[in-house]
Amino acid sequence: QGLKPLVPTESPGPHPIFGTSKPAPGLSATDTFLGTNKVPDLQKVFQRSDGLPVHLKRGYPDKMLYRTTMALTIGGTFYCLVALYIASLPK
Repeated sequence: QGLKPLVPTESPGPHPIFGTSKPAPGLSATDTFLGTNKVPDLQKVFQRSDGLPVHLKRGYPDKMLYRTTMALTIGGTFYCLVALYIASLPK
């Protein structure tokens, strides 16, 4: 009988091929299928010297996430301290 070949006999189909610089099957070489490169724009935002920490550079959404995180952290700490105090009371 022998061993079967490891090479698939059918084509991979319309699925994109990852890990290659070739365009996906069905797209011409001039089509952009990955979108625009946003890295240079983000580098300008994050490297600007405006005195803000990097986790607050993108404005209002970053401020809201930071404040929410701080509120949950302080609230959780307070909750733990109260729970420990209540647990230490004599019964």
